[in-house]
Amino acid sequence: MEFEWNEEQRMYREAVRRFAQLELGDNLILRDAEAVFSREAWRKCADFGIQGLPVPVEYGGQGADPLTIVLAMEALGYGCKDNGLIFSLNAHMWSCELPIVKFGTEAQRRCYLAGLCDGSLIGVQGMTEPGSGSDAYSLTTNAEKKGDRYVLNGSKMFITNAPVADLFVVFASTDREKGFAGISAFLVDRTAPGLVVGQTLQKMGLRTSPMSELAFQDCEVAEENLLGSVGAGMAIFNASMEWERSFILASVVGTMERQLERCISYARERKQFGQPIGKFQAVSHKIVDMKLRLETARLLLYSLGWRKSQGKKVLLESAMTKLYLSECFVQSSLDALQIHGGYGYMTEYELEREVRDAIGSRIYSGTSQIQSNIIARCLGL
Repeated sequence: MEFEWNEEQRMYREAVRRFAQLELGDNLILRDAEAVFSREAWRKCADFGIQGLPVPVEYGGQGADPLTIVLAMEALGYGCKDNGLIFSLNAHMWSCELPIVKFGTEAQRRCYLAGLCDGSLIGVQGMTEPGSGSDAYSLTTNAEKKGDRYVLNGSKMFITNAPVADLFVVFASTDREKGFAGISAFLVDRTAPGLVVGQTLQKMGLRTSPMSELAFQDCEVAEENLLGSVGAGMAIFNASMEWERSFILASVVGTMERQLERCISYARERKQFGQPIGKFQAVSHKIVDMKLRLETARLLLYSLGWRKSQGKKVLLESAMTKLYLSECFVQSSLDALQIHGGYGYMTEYELEREVRDAIGSRIYSGTSQIQSNIIARCLGL
């Protein structure tokens, strides 16, 4: 197996890192404190080509293969400290763009994908409801066919990007008697009559990624905005979740590399009791653990990217990657803060924010417990 990127890939990785370091860090401490989403950073990412990575060239995207996507997102996580922005990018790509690429009609692709790639449109998925989280298919949002339109009624909760989104991939029941087989997906424009976007929710972390509730009050959606066929909602959601779980934490590998480098530098420079703190095993062993987490996480991610590039099913691998990377991210962020002591606890050092951001990775895109359930089922348990 080849574990080295070629020269072209290395140059691209460095280009992404430089772009992220130079363009995506403005006023982050203040924006995090005030929960401000940066449209300027969003446009810069689009101009660089980030949002277009998974979209075919003929629809305005980059047409990147899964391994290139892994490389790009890892480099973005290394260079960009704005985890909220990266989270919003992931929600946009995997839960809105990919369903349209994979299941949309030609007219839907031509209508939406170019704007989703060039930054003029922001997309998101509406699946989670106040009464359904891990039990994703217990939806109460209903879609009733009336003539050449569908009328949606219900509500959604914890919808990333909703306050700033232009396009929503919304899941609703079109036939309750069929259970999960009666769920369908719809493309709903922000201007659709009857769509109400709630106030921005305040979160512990990822504060620069806006989130709110959605309400559908006799919301009319044209029949041609049905995504896929009637009852195809489960297939669409599962497909998007496989992609999302595969790549939503690719950036974390880059973030953990940056954390490790910072901790090594600090442990060499910071002195206590007459010597660098890196000479104390209590500190050096934490750094060793961070290095081990980084390298094992990277191997798991690259292996998944390779399998995805080969067109293989990755239900097991994506669940393992999501579970392992999220746990590594939390622990390495905690270790980085602990190594820096009192300074790490201070907002200006930007380590406490990464702890807050990391905690959410155990919850979104399926909790760690849900990932363990998927893995167990794949093992025949």
